[in-house]
Amino acid sequence: MFSTHGSRNEWRAVTVLSLGFGLVGIDRFLISTMYPTIARDLHLGYGDIGTITGALAIAWGAAALVMGNLSDHVGQRRVLVGALIVFSLLIGASGLAGGLGGLVLVRVVMGLADGAYTPASIAATIHQSPPERHGRNVGLQQSMLVLFGLGLSPLLVGWLLREGMDWRYIFSLFVVPGLLLAWTTWSFIPDNRRAEVSERSSFADWGTVLKFRNIRLLMGGMLCWLTCLITCSAFLPSYFVDNLKLDAASMGSVMSAIGFGAMVGTIVLSAASDRFGRKPIMLVCSIVAFAGLVLLGNIGTNTGQLFACLFVIHFCNNTLITMTVGPVAAETVPPALMATASGVVIATGELFGGGMAPIIGGQVAERFGIDHILWLPILMMGVGVLLCIALKETRPAFNPGVNIA
Repeated sequence: MFSTHGSRNEWRAVTVLSLGFGLVGIDRFLISTMYPTIARDLHLGYGDIGTITGALAIAWGAAALVMGNLSDHVGQRRVLVGALIVFSLLIGASGLAGGLGGLVLVRVVMGLADGAYTPASIAATIHQSPPERHGRNVGLQQSMLVLFGLGLSPLLVGWLLREGMDWRYIFSLFVVPGLLLAWTTWSFIPDNRRAEVSERSSFADWGTVLKFRNIRLLMGGMLCWLTCLITCSAFLPSYFVDNLKLDAASMGSVMSAIGFGAMVGTIVLSAASDRFGRKPIMLVCSIVAFAGLVLLGNIGTNTGQLFACLFVIHFCNNTLITMTVGPVAAETVPPALMATASGVVIATGELFGGGMAPIIGGQVAERFGIDHILWLPILMMGVGVLLCIALKETRPAFNPGVNIA
């Protein structure tokens, strides 16, 4: 499984793949902090925000399912580079949308590209890492999505909007960096094409990974974790501005806690899982995130406390996402089907947690008020605690030779 020779190749590959996933994070979440501004400009409601967010997630899930398996057949590099080129061009096109329909169309195509990149990049990271560093390296790679998409971009967007930059032009800032990264990926990342699966059908591969009990549990878990992440990132800006009456700069600062908390948690706790096991880390994280979500709705307008609470929630929640789509899924199935397994898990979470949850959340906000939006992630995180209890440990040092089917 460890396909490179020496730490230099390992770190170079992890760095390139991490930067790519950081761009995916910007691609997906840059729009979230701009939703209040875009909604006023394009006359959108909470339901429309949920539709835009859900459309991208559904496309992401469909692409992850198909392209994750394809990357096991044709090689990861081709899928990664193609995805980088497509979403780098389309992130600029988001600023050209004149209404709900155009914005949804662009976000759907972007979701297809983002979804194609995700399982291929996770499998590539694991292929370039020795088993004792699976958790750490996948954690580093996954942390860049939230650092760039939910940590740095809210601060950047808040500052640019305050300085008077039109939201349409903000999207175009990331086109050239994405194209440069596509060239770097082609230069440094090997294909890792697996000859033994090249003649198998996608249906056979999907059927194989679904036989593993852990994969079925991870599919449910991903639904819970993404409901938390997507509901918070899509609706909390409006919750803070419309319900708590924070200004745009304060809202952006508080929202950045999602990204910074998720980044730190993903790096620290993913590495800790290499030492203490995957299941104990996931169980503790699910309990703490549940408690944090309950607390968040009772804090009020204290921005420091809001920041701290969001930091802790996503410190834990993004660790759950990383463990679910990365080491636990990869260590559950044969090495030749790692991207397929990750794609199946991601698809379930995105289609339902990322896709349906914001649509449902938008309708809840429209009918009952934005102040009720937290009940959806609270409910799903409670279910997630039970799923973590049922998981079987996958860290090789903890269960050598144990069949986890």
